[in-house]
Amino acid sequence: MAIDAGFGAIGFLAARVLFGGLLAFQGLNNFQNAETMTGYAQAKGVPAARANVLLSGGILVFGGLGIVFGAFPAIAAGAVAIFLLVVTPMMHNFWAVPKDQQQAEMTNFIKNLELLGATVVFLALGSEPWAYALDIGL
Repeated sequence: MAIDAGFGAIGFLAARVLFGGLLAFQGLNNFQNAETMTGYAQAKGVPAARANVLLSGGILVFGGLGIVFGAFPAIAAGAVAIFLLVVTPMMHNFWAVPKDQQQAEMTNFIKNLELLGATVVFLALGSEPWAYALDIGL
């Protein structure tokens, strides 16, 4: 199944720019707010919290830009999927936090599962031709 012409190609490009661009933005946020995010990660018991905050930022930037530009899209989407699979239950464990924090953590947990679902779509299409893509690693 190729998404390489017409409205489908334009819609898919818009989805790539929105989804991948926001992932990359979230990754940049990890770098810009590294101190705050490190404190949060430490509170969640993440080992080497600062290094992992920076690593996760790098994964999100790489994955997001890979999806936007169609560069190594399967690897980019796969990296984001693994990130979400690891980070979601660790950082948003709503079942193990005080009651006053449960709603916020559950909201972030659900959001990450939604992101994972979208990521799996890009992963599934990672070996197909993408219109308006760099076509590197396809």
